[in-house]
Order: sequence, then C-alpha cells, then structure tokens
Amino acid sequence: MANLKSAIKRIRSNERKRVQNRIIRTRARSAVGTAKTADKETKEAAIKTAIRELDKAASKGVIHKNNAARRKSRLLRELNAMKAPADVKVPAKKKAPAKKKA
Repeated sequence: MANLKSAIKRIRSNERKRVQNRIIRTRARSAVGTAKTADKETKEAAIKTAIRELDKAASKGVIHKNNAARRKSRLLRELNAMKAPADVKVPAKKKAPAKKKA
C-alpha cells in the first residue's frame, strides 16, 4: 500500500479511470461484434453505430486512433463487399508473402 498522500489519491483516481475506460472499450467491442453479425437489413445502421463508438473510444484515448481506423476500415470493407453487385468482386487485402527462414 502506498504511504504518500498523493500516491493514495493517484491509486483512487486510476481505479476510477480504469472502470470508465473499461465501459467505453466494452461498448466499442460490443458494437463491432453486433455489426459483424448483423443481417443485411440492419448491417449499415449497426456499422454506423460501431464507427461512432470506435471514434468515441479513440477520442478519449481508450484505444489508439490507428486501432480505431483499422477496425473501421474492416467494417466498411465488409459493408462495401455486401453492397457490391454479385458479378463485381471487391478485391480483398493482399497478404504479405511469408518470410523464408535462413
């Protein structure tokens, strides 16, 4: 246990922030999961909600802004693939070739 008054206060404030950050992170993750599993009729609305939650989490510093951008990109790519006509394929992101062991 901390002895200094300022350290004790810091422990209390860190706990409050941890709980709040966890709530924000959970909401973002849940929204992304809902968007991934949504059916065609509700997918667009679910993705918009997920993007909003990811932006909130990134703006508050709960997740990194690049992390939010990557997740939003994945959701929008999935939405665009669903919206695209059946005869036109949306190109998937190419994987880098595996490195050979020496």
